[in-house]
Amino acid sequence: MFSWAASLVSLQLPIVYCWAFSCYKTESSPGFSLPGDYLLAGLFALHADCLQVRHRPQVTRCDRPGSFNGHGYHLFQAMRFSIEEINNSTALLPNISLGYELYDVCSESANVYATLRVLAQQGTDHIEMQRDLHNYSSKVVALIGPDNTDHAVTTAALLGPFLMPLISYEASSVMLSEKRQYPSFLRTIPSDKYQVEVMVLLLRSFGWVWISLIGSYGDYGQLGVQALEELATPQGICIAFKDIVPFSAQANDLRMQQMMRHLALARTTVIVVFSNRHLAGVFFRSVVLANLTGKVWIASEDWAISTYITNVPGIQGIGTVLGVAIRQRLVPGLKEFEESYVRALKGAPRSCPEGSWCSTNQLCRECHAFTTQSIPMLGAFSMSAAYNVYQAVYAVAHGLHQLLGCTSETCSRGPVYPWQLLQQIYKVNFLLHKDTVAFDDSGDPLGDYNIIAWDWNGPEWTFEVIGSASLSPVQLDINKTKIQWHGKNNQAPTSVCSSDCLEGHHRVVVGSHHCCFECMPCEAGTFLNKSDLHICQPCGKEEWAPEGSTTCFSRTVVFLAWHDPISLVLLTANTLLLLLLFGTTGLFARHLHTPVVRSAGGRLCFLMLGSLAAGCCSFYGFFGEPTVPTCLLRQPLFSLGFAIFLSCLTIRSFQLVIIFKFSTKVPTFYHTWAQNHGASLFVIVSSTVHLLICLMWLAMWTPLPTKEYQLFPHLVILECTEVNSVGFLLAFTHNILLSISTFACSYLGKELPENYNEAKCVTFSLLLNFVSWIAFFTMTSIYQGSYLPAVYVMAGLTTLSGGFSGYFLPKCYVILCRPDLNNTEHFQASILDYTRRRGST
Repeated sequence: MFSWAASLVSLQLPIVYCWAFSCYKTESSPGFSLPGDYLLAGLFALHADCLQVRHRPQVTRCDRPGSFNGHGYHLFQAMRFSIEEINNSTALLPNISLGYELYDVCSESANVYATLRVLAQQGTDHIEMQRDLHNYSSKVVALIGPDNTDHAVTTAALLGPFLMPLISYEASSVMLSEKRQYPSFLRTIPSDKYQVEVMVLLLRSFGWVWISLIGSYGDYGQLGVQALEELATPQGICIAFKDIVPFSAQANDLRMQQMMRHLALARTTVIVVFSNRHLAGVFFRSVVLANLTGKVWIASEDWAISTYITNVPGIQGIGTVLGVAIRQRLVPGLKEFEESYVRALKGAPRSCPEGSWCSTNQLCRECHAFTTQSIPMLGAFSMSAAYNVYQAVYAVAHGLHQLLGCTSETCSRGPVYPWQLLQQIYKVNFLLHKDTVAFDDSGDPLGDYNIIAWDWNGPEWTFEVIGSASLSPVQLDINKTKIQWHGKNNQAPTSVCSSDCLEGHHRVVVGSHHCCFECMPCEAGTFLNKSDLHICQPCGKEEWAPEGSTTCFSRTVVFLAWHDPISLVLLTANTLLLLLLFGTTGLFARHLHTPVVRSAGGRLCFLMLGSLAAGCCSFYGFFGEPTVPTCLLRQPLFSLGFAIFLSCLTIRSFQLVIIFKFSTKVPTFYHTWAQNHGASLFVIVSSTVHLLICLMWLAMWTPLPTKEYQLFPHLVILECTEVNSVGFLLAFTHNILLSISTFACSYLGKELPENYNEAKCVTFSLLLNFVSWIAFFTMTSIYQGSYLPAVYVMAGLTTLSGGFSGYFLPKCYVILCRPDLNNTEHFQASILDYTRRRGST
C-alpha cells in the first residue's frame, strides 16, 4: 500500500508543477542559480505578496510591477556573496565548489512550491516517497530561509521528515524551537523568548521586584507582556499594575489619563514598557503630560534607541531609561558586491530553455534596471539581517567541511545526505569576523543583546552601551557605574513592596501580590531557601533542620554495623554455633556406623546439620550495610534451612513410630513405606514446597535495600524492604506446620525405648522456637530501628540453638562421654525391655 501511494505521489507532483504554471515557458534572471559540487537553496522575499482570490492551486508569480522588496534583495545578494566568498577561500572546503538555487518566496504558495523544488531528487523534477527517508538524496543539501515565521513553519514541516537542514535568518518564533515538530530547523536570529529573559535578568540584577508593566496593542506588545509576566512571576517579581496601550490611543485621552492614574497609585519605581515605537510615543506623551517623573523605564528593543521616542517634548525629565537593543553587525564587502552585480547584469531576462523546469520565482525584472546609483539603500536593519544570512551560509559550509573530512588542501567527495549534514551543523563552532557561530540543542544561535542607557547632554540625546547579554544560557554583564541615575545622589533606586525578613523566617503573603508579606519562622524539618523566600523548603530525605533554620544538616545513617557491641556478641554466638555444627558433623562422620548415629538418622543427620549451618550462615547477611544479595538471601535462606531441618526431624520421629508401633499392626503400610523410600520422599517434597514458597516470596515481595526516613527526624535507617511481608509469613506458617507435625510425631513416640525416645528433647527445641518468634513479633510491633535485624538474628539463633541442643547435643554427649552406651548390646537391651513392657500391657 505504501509503495503504491509513493508511486502515485511521485506521479502527481510533476502534474502539480505543470498545473501551477499552466505549462508555459518562463523567464529567469541570472544570479538565481549557480552550479557546484554541492547545492544550497535560498528562499528570499524579493517581492511582496499578491493578495487575491485563487480558484485553483496556482503558484503566485512574484515578479509583478510595484511589488519589489529592497530588504529581501539585500538578503538575496548576501547569500550569493557568501557562496562566492567561500568558493574563493582556500581554508574552507578546498577543491569543493558550492552552488545555489535561489527562489523568490513572495507568498505562501510560492514558498511551498520552492520547498518542493528543493526536495526534488537529483536529476529529476519530482519527489519519490521512500520507506527510508534517511537515504533520500535531493538536489540540494541545505536550505537558507525563509524570511518569516508563517513561511518557516510550512517549510520546516515539509523538510522535517527528510531531516534537511533549514536555517532561517528572520523567523524568531518560539514555537520553531520545538524539535519534535521541526527537527531540522535552525536559525541565526535570537528567539523571541530571549529578550524577555534579558529583561527579567535586568530587573533581578537591581533587585527590582515591584514593577508596572505596559504593552502595546498587537502581537509584539501583548505577547511580550504575557511572556514577561509568565517568566517574572515565578522568579519573585510582582506586577503591581499591567495595561495595554490601545491601538487607537491618543496622548492624554480619557483612556490614557486613566492609565496614568493607575500607574501613580501603583507606587512602583520601575515601569517596563514592551511596546512598538508608535504606541510608545503615545504613551510617553501622556507620561509627560501627567508629570509622571522620577521613574526607571525599561525599554524593549523596538523603541529603546528610537529617535521617534526621544523627540517627544519633555521626555528628558521622566527619569532613567534602560533598554535592550539588538547588536548591530556588518557584512564586509556586501555593498561593493551588490554594485558589481549591477554592473555585470545587463540586458533583459533570458527565456527558459526548451525542456527545462525553469521556475517563475527565479525572476527579478527590477534588478535588470538598477544602476550603481539606484540600488536600494543598505540600511542598518537590512545589514543585520544580511549578516544572519551570512552566518547561515557559513554554518552550512563548516558543517559540510567537517562531514567531508576536509584537510588544509583537499576534501573527499561523495554523496551527502541531509541528515548527515544536519548532525554536523549542530556541532559547528567557529569564529566569523570575531563572532562565534554555534547552535544550541534547539537550533537557536549563541547571539547576544546590548544593554543601553539613555544619556542626555542638555537637549541632545544619545545612548551608551552599559552592558551585554549573551544567550543560551542568558547571562547579563552590566557596568552599573556607567548609568547616570536620576536624582541628586546618583544611586540606583529600589522598588519593593515589603522589606526583607530575618534569616530563617519565610514570607507569608498579604493580599494578592506575593511581594507584600509578613515574616514567620520556618518549622522544624524545613529551611528557608534564599531562592524562594515565600516557602520554607523541606529538607532533603538525607537532611533535617531545627526551627528557624536557614540550612539543613545531614542525617546520621545507621544500620547494624559489624563492630557494634550487640553485633559482636551475636556474631560470636553464631560463629560458635557454626563451629559446633561443623564439629558435630565431623564427630558423626567418624562414628557413622555406631548405634547412636544410626538411631539419630544416619546419613540424614548430615542433611540436618547442613541445613542448620545454612541457617547460621544466613545471619551474616544481617550485619553491615544492606545490599541486594544480602536482602535477597538472608531471610529465605534461614527459612529454607530450618524447614529442611524440621522436615528431617518430623520424618525421623514418624519413622520410629512406624517401626516400633505399626510395623506389626499394619505390615503392608510399613513395607510399602520402606520399599518406596517414604522418608526421603517426604523430605524432598516438603523441602521443595518450602523452596517454591521462598521463590514466590522473592518474586512477588522482593526484599531490597531501602532507607527509612520516617521513624527518626535526624536518622536514616538502612534496612531491607518487606521484612514481615506476605511471603515471609507464608514461609513462617509452613515452618509452624512442620513444627506441629514434629511435635505430634515425637509425642506419639513418648513410649518408645529410651534410646529412641526424643519427645522431651524435641519438645524443648520447639518450645524455644515458639517463644523466640513470639518475642520477635512482639518486639517488631513496638520497636522499629537499626537493631531490628539483631532481634531477628537473636530469634533465629535461639531457634537453631534449640534444634541443635535438643536433638544433637544429647547424642554428642553419649558419643564423647558415655561410650559404654554406644554399643549394639545396650540398644538391643533397650528394645527388648520395650518389647516386654508392650507385651505386659
